[in-house]
Amino acid sequence: MSRAPLVLEFALLFVVLPIAFRLLPMRLSPLPPLWVAAAYCYFVLRSNGYDRNALWNAAPVQSQLPGILAGFAIAAIAVTAFVYWQFPDQLFGFVKSHPVFWMIVMVAYPVLSVYPQAIIYRAFVFERYRSLFPGTCLMIVVSAAVFSFSHIIFRSPWSVVLTFAAGLLFAWRFSATNSLLVSAIEHALYGCYMFTVGLGGLFYHGAGRAFVQR
Repeated sequence: MSRAPLVLEFALLFVVLPIAFRLLPMRLSPLPPLWVAAAYCYFVLRSNGYDRNALWNAAPVQSQLPGILAGFAIAAIAVTAFVYWQFPDQLFGFVKSHPVFWMIVMVAYPVLSVYPQAIIYRAFVFERYRSLFPGTCLMIVVSAAVFSFSHIIFRSPWSVVLTFAAGLLFAWRFSATNSLLVSAIEHALYGCYMFTVGLGGLFYHGAGRAFVQR
């Protein structure tokens, strides 16, 4: 595929669409558009011969899990301290006020949100645009940047800043392991903890937002 269509596709998917969603006069759930985008990315990947097994690849999970958990533990302590300092009224509020709904989110979020994002911002970006952004380091930064920029729809600078830092980690993990599952597990750990600790409102709006803010 020539560069011009790739540039146009990249701009449409990762710049125009997030901006258009952000400018909507009402706040809608981002999940249906996310699923449509993930389906498109999956179709393009498979149409171009991308190995379906590469969209899972559980082999590195066991070796990577100790490092993932260690890094997560450190980050969780830092995030908890940040919420206690900046938003003390929200600390673990979602768990305490709506424990059943919190448990539903813990199960549904990795499946309905994390994995579609992994397909779009890691598998698709790395495979589709490697000719536009040569070099592993550049691809990691680009992956993190578009992942972060998509979070402008949540109308908070914290959403963008935090997801850029996380996006670098998730993209690096995917690049290092060639396992979308490993990257998704790490993403799910951090994302679920954001909801748990009280920052869910930074990463979701739509039905149920009032619950996850507490």
